[in-house]
Amino acid sequence: MKPSLLIDYYERARNDPSLAVLEGFHPIKHAIRFGASFVSILTTDPEQIRRLADRLAPDVTQKIISEAEVVPLDVFARLTRPRSPIPTGIIALANRPVQSLEKLLNSKDPQPIILLENPRDLGNMGAAIRVAAASGAAGLITIGEHDPWHPAAIRGSAGLHFALPVIRTDVLPNSDRPLIILDPETGESLTLGTIPPRAILAFGGERYGLGEDLISRASKRVRIPMRKGVTSLNLATSVAITLYTWKLSAVSKG
Repeated sequence: MKPSLLIDYYERARNDPSLAVLEGFHPIKHAIRFGASFVSILTTDPEQIRRLADRLAPDVTQKIISEAEVVPLDVFARLTRPRSPIPTGIIALANRPVQSLEKLLNSKDPQPIILLENPRDLGNMGAAIRVAAASGAAGLITIGEHDPWHPAAIRGSAGLHFALPVIRTDVLPNSDRPLIILDPETGESLTLGTIPPRAILAFGGERYGLGEDLISRASKRVRIPMRKGVTSLNLATSVAITLYTWKLSAVSKG
């Protein structure tokens, strides 16, 4: 493909709801491990990528080297955002997996689902997805204008979007899952055993918190115990604390 067409293709892919732009080695590594279907992998230096993969993730070396195409530095620079340099010199396009919100909500597995309402920071959203994947959450749902599959969010998750369902919706449908909201003022203290099986754990946006609809539907309110004078935590940190409290509870039950 001609450089001009390649640059245009990647630019249009950033707004294509069927594609995911993976910027850097770590997102591509995790996407490979969790079965992503790739459309394109581009690099400026395949030998550098081979050495990096052999050192950090030898299980993905063959896949990357066999599929990567080499592009000049000036073309690669135009494939990326001006304020988002990619020091590892590799970028890729993958097909977004088809996910079903109904199937996720109806699953009888005990793992919780994370719900983020109106998250504003894409990197923070990605970090929440990363910890949800690491802890074994059933999936992550977002409500709001920002696409959770935005390239900046994928960078924040290190490509772990492919490890679990990540779905955006306008409204959370009714389901038989208990809805647990994080309420730093009136919630009961988060401890082992606080989170019931199949819970939806709802977190509000960084600035405005949860909306009235989710608050009114809550089965339970919980809060993360904090030192006096500290009133809030980073969104991804709150997700991590809550999920690993659930994880420790599950482990303690055997």
